[in-house]
Amino acid sequence: QVQLAESGGGLVQPGGSLRLSCTASGILFSIGAMGWYRQAPGKQRELVATITSGSTTNYADAVKGRFTISRNNAKNTLYLQMNSLKPEDTAVYYCNVRQLTGSGWYNYWGQGTQVTVSS
Repeated sequence: QVQLAESGGGLVQPGGSLRLSCTASGILFSIGAMGWYRQAPGKQRELVATITSGSTTNYADAVKGRFTISRNNAKNTLYLQMNSLKPEDTAVYYCNVRQLTGSGWYNYWGQGTQVTVSS
């Protein structure tokens, strides 16, 4: 079992910045890729960014050049630095961790943290 605790969301003006954190605890063997997803009201959850155990990153086109994903394996923490925020970035942001189990890869999700971009 893996537990994920997210923090760092809030209200920010357009053009501002926020840094999200996600700390993993529990049984942390065989952790693979980690990522951030978001869900806006009335929309499906979508990928924001992922990072592999080898630190290869992938970003959604909408956030490329503005968001940076990183991980600190020693602290079991995932980060998302969000700059130049836009109103369309408003959503609940979810942390995701993949763990290799005897049955294959299993996805764990955080509880979500609200990001609101508004003047």
